[in-house]
Amino acid sequence: MAADAAPPIAVRGIGKRYGSVVALDDVDLDIRGGEFVTLLGPSGSGKTTLLMVIAGFIRPGHGSLTFGGAEMVRVPPHRRNLGMVFQNHALFPHMDVAGNVGFPLRLRGVKGREAAARIAQALDLVRLGGFGARRIGELSGGQRQRVAIARAIVFAPRILLMDEPLSALDKQLREQMQIELRRLHGMLGMTTVCVTHDQREALTMSDRIAVIERGRIAQVDPPQRLYEHPATRFVASFIGESAFLRVTKQDGFWSLAGRRLHLAAPADLSGPCLLMLRPERLRILAASDAAEVNVLEGIVEDVVYQGESVLVQVALAEGSRVGVRAGSASGAMAAIPPRGAPVRLALDRADTVLLADDGGAS
Repeated sequence: MAADAAPPIAVRGIGKRYGSVVALDDVDLDIRGGEFVTLLGPSGSGKTTLLMVIAGFIRPGHGSLTFGGAEMVRVPPHRRNLGMVFQNHALFPHMDVAGNVGFPLRLRGVKGREAAARIAQALDLVRLGGFGARRIGELSGGQRQRVAIARAIVFAPRILLMDEPLSALDKQLREQMQIELRRLHGMLGMTTVCVTHDQREALTMSDRIAVIERGRIAQVDPPQRLYEHPATRFVASFIGESAFLRVTKQDGFWSLAGRRLHLAAPADLSGPCLLMLRPERLRILAASDAAEVNVLEGIVEDVVYQGESVLVQVALAEGSRVGVRAGSASGAMAAIPPRGAPVRLALDRADTVLLADDGGAS
């Protein structure tokens, strides 16, 4: 089922307007051959527009799009040799599973034993072997999604595009399908571009993530780099939970409320800056614990049980509020101070991350 050598995708200066609304603002993006890249952003950010430009369903106002060095802007969708998985599956209810999966083969003149073999192979890859005779109405949501994926890969396209492919599924099934898509990508090696607004989905599946804000690429990086070292406040806010505290530079050192911050590496920043605090990177210190490198002091406002973890909401001495995420095992719960109690929070040097205050959403 592996396609021919997966081509890189190069987006250069792509722009698209709808009247006075700028959907894409001179976007540049390189996607390596065989890579899984997710376009991540809020509604209206331009991520779906960019995917539709790559697919050929939207023609940009200006710019260049190449697959393996070949210009594609004026090439119609059916000549781009790409598979597409739509948000609503777009399956034919009057056809059985095999008919749906084999539809792209019919359009390409593939028939008989060859078509049957390819359909069977595609269904095996998505773990639906033996489902060919089922009607679409007899399938669960997850099974329908697998049929849509099988249809997109049955003709071995060089590029696979997915538009919010898991948004219609419930949480547990969505998480299972994220792992399945990652497994399939590893097996097939197709250049894959996926659109989602779900940051956990993007972190789970992607080789790299392109965060899009107001028609522009805010940051492109591997998941861990993006999460631990966001380039802007917007990226930090959109990827995971964060609180932000304003810091100042005094005598060459960064400080928070007059207390010096110890960093893992010098922060080459100027102008207004913020300290990013991830709830899971803060730790509650016991009264007997020695002072850590960076310590924040406050009062426990609330303790919220959330199943696998507990969210402790703390009002800091300088007036800001932060969250601390701790384990919910009985031992960890016992160490959490009650509401109204004073608390000290430790922040390791490696987790002390400063950002330029770009005015992004908090």
